[in-house]
Amino acid sequence: MEAPLYPDFPLDPSTPRGGQPAFWVGPRHLAGDDGRLYDAVADTLSGLGWTSLTIVRGRHEPDEEPEDRQVLRSTVLHISPDTLRWAQWSLADEPFHLGELPIAWQISARAETSSPLAQWSAYFTLDVPGEAVSDFLVALDARDQLAMPLVGPELVLDAVAAHGWLRDIDLSQEAATDPTFTSHLSLGEVPPLIQDADPRALTTGADEAGPAGWQAWAEPALGAPCLWAGLLRRKRPARPRGRLRRLP
Repeated sequence: MEAPLYPDFPLDPSTPRGGQPAFWVGPRHLAGDDGRLYDAVADTLSGLGWTSLTIVRGRHEPDEEPEDRQVLRSTVLHISPDTLRWAQWSLADEPFHLGELPIAWQISARAETSSPLAQWSAYFTLDVPGEAVSDFLVALDARDQLAMPLVGPELVLDAVAAHGWLRDIDLSQEAATDPTFTSHLSLGEVPPLIQDADPRALTTGADEAGPAGWQAWAEPALGAPCLWAGLLRRKRPARPRGRLRRLP
């Protein structure tokens, strides 16, 4: 499926004013979330039998009418029946950013109910197509083993290479891009706020590499803002080899 994209970046810069506008045209993963990212994912989770909880924090003054109540924060949390998986719509709270875009969905999993900490988490910004996040959650819901031993990046890179992606010449063991050079995948140090409630992230020294994770993003033109970004964070800190590539 293809859709017009980024009319501000025409394929032919010489297109005269008032002429037929030119568009970047790309596959579905460059077409956005259709403004239904929450609805599309929430419908999938409801079909899987996940429980939805809405938490509202606000301020209520004496003699204040209900319609005048000030809502400070609201969170929608979806929990799997075995409570080992959960997904939080965090855009309505105080969002932090990935690739200069607000994170909308945070998805986490743990191996045992006795542990309050997530074994790993994934983060998705706005404009990630809803079906991509839904497919990720359907696969997560079907898995029996949620915590797997850490393996090298070859498994991930081999998987994307099988779909035609190209390994980075300088970072062949850490990064890849799709054949159109609009979508990118890289293993490196994650942004500072991605901690997953792991206190060890707060004790990383200035000369030590912080937690590592896979980052993916779409950049339709050189220097253009990211359309969307995603991150899968590994709980245990790791020291990636070579240079680290951060999101723009």
